[in-house]
Amino acid sequence: MEPAQISLAVVIVLVLVALAFDFMNGFHDAANSIATVVSTRVLKPHQAVLLAATFNFVALFVFHLSVAATVGKGIVDPEIVDHYVVFGALVGAIAWNIITWWYGIPSSSSHALIGGLVGAAVAKGGAVFLIPAGLLKTVAFILIAPLLGMVLGGLLMLLVARVLVRATPAKVDRWFRRIQLVSASAYSLGHGGNDAQKTAGIIWVLFISAGYLGPDDPLPMWVVAACYVMIALGTAFGGWRIVKTMGQKITKLKPVGGACAETGGAITLFMATSLGIPVSTTHTITGAIIGVGSTQSLSAVRWGVAGNIVLAWVLTIPCSAFLAAVAWWLGEHFL
Repeated sequence: MEPAQISLAVVIVLVLVALAFDFMNGFHDAANSIATVVSTRVLKPHQAVLLAATFNFVALFVFHLSVAATVGKGIVDPEIVDHYVVFGALVGAIAWNIITWWYGIPSSSSHALIGGLVGAAVAKGGAVFLIPAGLLKTVAFILIAPLLGMVLGGLLMLLVARVLVRATPAKVDRWFRRIQLVSASAYSLGHGGNDAQKTAGIIWVLFISAGYLGPDDPLPMWVVAACYVMIALGTAFGGWRIVKTMGQKITKLKPVGGACAETGGAITLFMATSLGIPVSTTHTITGAIIGVGSTQSLSAVRWGVAGNIVLAWVLTIPCSAFLAAVAWWLGEHFL
């Protein structure tokens, strides 16, 4: 398809839809950043969302655009992408986010977007246009990210218990109420750094396909800043249906457990973002919470709730891909 076929008006509309998805990403995934710090009563909900939103935006000045490059150029061949593919990807991801938000299921907005992009691209040109390396590392981290979060969260919890074995519970609680402010901020930084770049990647490939950028051109700074602003605003409005599931239904948390979970999750996100891997912040923090809870006893984790969450993880990419394929077809025939 020739770049000139995509008009400026269409590009503007799709950029606005992408930013709307970015807002929903922050809204949908707000629980990832704030559930632990709210459930431990270290911060009130409005204080927590303000803290998380601030560090979502600060991530703009910390991380390189490695994840955006993976999403924009490393999942599907940019040559197959046109405005209908971008439209299908965004509609599929938004539809799945709405469904899971409505039922309070902490699924992955990140993988909804990846699934949407894959579904729309395959609907248009077939699986031959998928890039195996980028897709495989993204799919692999569906398992690796929560496992790494779980291991790090659990190890940190065991380390803290060993170091502070002689400290009174009241003293530990008092210390970790302060420490959790730092760990929650670090997790929100990682959340913003990884998630905002996914929308930036979609806009990047849209600009390339429309001919406004060359394949090797950098993404304009205003696009990157807009993505970070929108995810911060989405977090500020919060996703309260999911907060309860993340903060209390999986396991009961105290400030020390919340701090260990957030720190383990933050380390995982920092590593993935530096490697350019689009991971799920939902998967990561869920794994970290399970890791912390399991150090108390296996019965401290509500495995039925955790199992339902994992089922949502498994379904996210295929379901969003299907919805995106339908949206692509509708767009191709009626828009």
